[in-house]
Parts: sequence; structure tokens; C-alpha cells
Amino acid sequence: MTKKFIYQIILAGTIVWGLASCTKDLDRTPITEATSASVYKDFSNYKAILAKLYGGFSVTGQVGPTGSPDISGIDEGTSSYIRGYFQMQELPTDEAVIGWNDGTLQDFHQMDWTPDDNFINAMFSRLFYQIAQCNEFIRQTSDANLSSNGIAEKDQTTARTFRAEARFLRALTYYHALDLFGSVPFVTDSNQVAYYYPNQISRADLFAYVERELKEIEEQMVDAHTNEYGRADKACVWALLAKLYLNATVYTGTDRYTDAITYSSKVITSGYTLAAGYANMFKADNNVTSQSEFLLTANFDGTRTQTYGGTTYLVHAGIGGSMNAAAFGVNSGWGGLRTTSAFVNLFTDITGATDKRAMFYTDGQNKTIADLGAFTDGYAITKWSNKTSKGADGSNSTFVDTDFPLMRLAEMYLTYAEAVLRGGSGGSTTTALGYINALRERAYGNTSGNITAGELNLKFLLEERGRELYWEGHRRTDLIRYGLFTGSTYVWPFKGGVAAGTAVADYRTIYPLPTSALVANPNLKQNGDY
Repeated sequence: MTKKFIYQIILAGTIVWGLASCTKDLDRTPITEATSASVYKDFSNYKAILAKLYGGFSVTGQVGPTGSPDISGIDEGTSSYIRGYFQMQELPTDEAVIGWNDGTLQDFHQMDWTPDDNFINAMFSRLFYQIAQCNEFIRQTSDANLSSNGIAEKDQTTARTFRAEARFLRALTYYHALDLFGSVPFVTDSNQVAYYYPNQISRADLFAYVERELKEIEEQMVDAHTNEYGRADKACVWALLAKLYLNATVYTGTDRYTDAITYSSKVITSGYTLAAGYANMFKADNNVTSQSEFLLTANFDGTRTQTYGGTTYLVHAGIGGSMNAAAFGVNSGWGGLRTTSAFVNLFTDITGATDKRAMFYTDGQNKTIADLGAFTDGYAITKWSNKTSKGADGSNSTFVDTDFPLMRLAEMYLTYAEAVLRGGSGGSTTTALGYINALRERAYGNTSGNITAGELNLKFLLEERGRELYWEGHRRTDLIRYGLFTGSTYVWPFKGGVAAGTAVADYRTIYPLPTSALVANPNLKQNGDY
């Protein structure tokens, strides 16, 4: 399988309806001349429209890296789903700092953001733009609408599979909203396209909705590892349920660790296998080298899905100081992203001679950060690259080919192990130990990094999640689940805006609803103490 499917988003851009949300607080201007009525009469359009839904994680507008953006009021590249998600999940943690003083960007790592933050507003808008597009596709592919549009019975079967995938993408996006914002405005395909004020759903009720949606579509999805690369299957449904259940105590106050074991086990035994090399999962040909491990990816191509967000951002922004951009397959470094000493200290050997996941650039870099704005303060991360596994450059030196793994098998190994240690039933510590050592054997190239049963504990697992999943958008959620994101139990450089780190108030475990959303919709109530 190839990336061919997702490239259809370029074609889809000319036929996507004016699907931006028609709700009052998410007002958008229609972006195309076509209408739903005409588009959905022709089944040949359906797959291209579905590709646009998947492309919502990758591209930022209708024509390329700039021009005709989906989200207004912010630089288009900054409005990227993956770029925004990375910033909100990684920059407030021990894993990442950024050197730029663009607007309120430094507020993320210093953890003093406000409801007026433009980057938070952009991510909120991106989430609900994506949900609005999914809603319209789901609405238009109901059995009634398929029949009224004259879609042939053989094509209706395929359309129902497409519809299940759209429901999955909506559930995934609502999961991100649930995790980032807690209680949010709630709109589904059952709401008519009209101007109105959406009601706000509680975090617990949104949890229940996402869970229900995933269970309803499970049998409608194609079997695990049988879909085109970049498209969701049953294993993606199970993986999202496992993620949901692992964090259920945070989201609802009730633990669901047994369910996390059940669904992570389904993924682990579904036919996906660990990719052979860790570093290759983050290179330009990872769609070839690593698809055995990737459950779902946000796909990028330097020629046909150009964006200043996504992995283009992760590669360029992580290059600065004395680093050679050409060594990463790009034409320039943006001198932005680095990491803190607290994260570096998770590795006993930062050269990568033992644990190959220790991918740091230290030449001319200070381990200690004295100035967040200085790229040379903090070690650089070399994990993301636009070079292929064979050392060739990507197709474009400005825009990156590397796909971003939204879900991969290694996370399910770690989820299973943590759920077992937290008391879930149906698993075993012996099996959990085997999964963790499988990750470490890949990282070390042999059994020298293997741990014993006595060394497998929750503290170790949090550190191992850091070593395995860093810069993939997990760290904030993990630290919150462990009770370490706020408070003073664990501090890292510049947590709370202090060089040595300091305590942060607990209400910052969720982000505020943007002021613009509150002004537009009187049904919304601000989160917590914001």
C-alpha cells in the first residue's frame, strides 16, 4: 500500500462543500462553489471527500501551504492540526521548549496561558472545523440520503464503510477535544445545518459519547491491517478505546483499567507488528518501513501535501545552532524546538550508543536552559528527519515527506503494561514485562536493556513512555494521568515560568475555552478557574 489515498485531498479541494460549521460559535465562510446536493449525487466523489477528512490532520487549506486557509485569524501554517496538537501536548512539558517569541507561544512552556491565547483558539477552531466536516459527510451518507441521491446498491455498501471511518475520525477529534478542553460545545450529524447555539457537553458525557460511537462502528470498520495505508480499521477503534479507558479516571473519576487491557490486547493480537528500527519510523519513507506498526498516520508529501505545519514544522523547527539542515533532508533550520535537561536525564546514555532512542544533538548546545529564546540552550532532538532510511533526501527540501503516527503498536504495549500495574484484570505482569522488553530490545538492538519483573513499576513505565513516545503528542496527557503535570511533585526547567521550575495550579490540567467562543455562544461556560 502507498500514500496514494491521501493525495486525493488535492483533488477533493475543488469539490468540498461549504462545510465549515454553520453553528454560531464556529462561523465560517463557505470555501467552494460546489454544493452538497450536487457533490453527493456522484459516488465517484465520495472517496475524495473522505480523503479530505483524513487530510484535515495534515493540510491547512484548499490550495497548498498558504492561501485559502481553513482557519482564519492566524498564520495558516500555525493552524495545522498536528502542529497545534504538538504545541499543546508537548510544549507545556519536560519534553519540549521553543525559542520563538511569536505572540503567546512562550506561555505554553511557562504554563501561564489565558483564554485569549490565539494558539489555543486556533486549535479549538481546527478541532471543530474537522468535526463539522465529518458531520456533513456522515449526514450525507445516511441510508436515506444515499437512496435519495440515487447511489447504486453496490456503492452504498462502500459508502457505509466510508461513513464508519468518518465517524471514527469524528470520535478521534472529539477525544482530542475531551482531553484538551474537557467540556466543549457538542454538535453531531443529527443537528441540522443552520445557525444556532450548540449546547455544552460535560467531560463525562463526552467520554460516554466517544465510547458509544466507537463501539457502534466497530463491526462496520474493515478488519485490522486490511485498509489502505493512512485509513482507519478495527484496530484503530480498539486503540482509541484503550486510550480512552487508560485515562478514564482523569476524564470521569472512575477507573477502566480492565477495559484498557481488553482493548489494547485486541490491538496487540490483531496482526500489527513492531517496525524493525526505531529511527526509521520518523524518516521520509516511514510509510514503507514502518507500516507494520502504524495503526493510523497523518500523511505528508513534500510535493503534493505541502504545509508549514505537520512534520515540516517538526523537522525544520528542531534544527538550529551548528546543526546541518542538509543532514536532515531540508534546506534550512528554523531554530525553535529543543528539550529540557529533565527529559535528557531519562536516558542513561544520551549518545544513543546503547538506547538508540536517545536522539540528541549536543555540539554547541547547553544542557541547562538559561534562556528559552536561545536555541543553543537545551539539547536539540534529532528524531524527525526528511531523509529516508537509506539516506536519500525527501522529495522536497522545504516540505517534508515524513508521516506522523497518530497511533502505533508500541503505545498499546505500554498501555497494556500500565493498566496491569494499575490493577486492571485480564492481563498479567509476565506478559506486560514481555511487551516492555520487546520495545527495549528494539531500542538496544539486543537484550542488554531488558528489565526484570522487579524493575517494572509505574515510575519506570512513565519514563519508558517518555523514551519511546517523545515528540509524538503524548506527554501532557501522561503527566496528568500520573498527577505530575501540575503541582510541585515533579518540576522541570521553566515549569511555571521559573528557571528551576515551580508548582502550577491544578486547573491547568485542561485548557480554557477561547474567549471568542464564549462571546459567540452564550450556552458555553468557562472551564474551572479560568
